[in-house]
Amino acid sequence: MSVPRIVIVAYRPKPGKQDILLAEVRDHVHLLRSEGLATDRHPIVLRSKDGSILEIFEWASPAAIEEAHNNPRVQAMWGRFAQCCDYAPLNTLPESADLFAEFEPVEIHIAPIIQPDPAQRAE
Repeated sequence: MSVPRIVIVAYRPKPGKQDILLAEVRDHVHLLRSEGLATDRHPIVLRSKDGSILEIFEWASPAAIEEAHNNPRVQAMWGRFAQCCDYAPLNTLPESADLFAEFEPVEIHIAPIIQPDPAQRAE
């Protein structure tokens, strides 16, 4: 059994695309779960002082991350992300210089999904 991987990603919205980005983030983990690629751990979504959106979520395994790169639904979703944001290294966020980085919580309702049978998950 492979160990899940928790990731933190920062999305810097393109001008005028903040609402579209939030809609994509809302659907992100739901789609990954439906494909058996993410766990049922609830993601955390935050806003940086510079307007970047951070998402903390859990991949099912390193194999799930690799599988996502060959999944047409995930690739289409990542294409939508590319239209509304740029990915930002965490060390470029203003809070990264703080000993205790503080962010604004963003409430996003994520619909529950029934996880696929473990035999069908990318683990």
